[in-house]
Amino acid sequence: MNGADKAQTSKRVVKSDAEWRAALSPEAYRVTRRHGTERAFSHPLHAEKRPGRYDCVCCGVPLFSSEAKFDSGTGWPSFYAPIDKAAISEHEDWSLFMRRTEVRCAACDAHLGHVFPDGPPPTGLRYCINGVALDFRPSEP
Repeated sequence: MNGADKAQTSKRVVKSDAEWRAALSPEAYRVTRRHGTERAFSHPLHAEKRPGRYDCVCCGVPLFSSEAKFDSGTGWPSFYAPIDKAAISEHEDWSLFMRRTEVRCAACDAHLGHVFPDGPPPTGLRYCINGVALDFRPSEP
């Protein structure tokens, strides 16, 4: 991550609910601002194979690299590590009658998905992220 990207992750992005509604698609708003979940296999980023970067759809902070992406078979884009651990925050989630670890964008508090301890090496983690919460930036050739 370059210096400009690091500076971007340290800034807090705060908007009113009306501003978020105006800036996001209805589905992106439902998932990122209301802690929703998109249907498995419903978003094209699940099958995205090109090299590139996955940024927060709400604020543009770089979150994940295609280098850390893998096919988990779950139906959501999955990564074994974020670009910068400081770009995300983790929170206990007791919804659906189970304990999970929710992942949010540290800059704007957008709900991204969850992280599970059943991923591949080198981290053993699986960041299971809603595609609608991400903005894919393909690498330049």
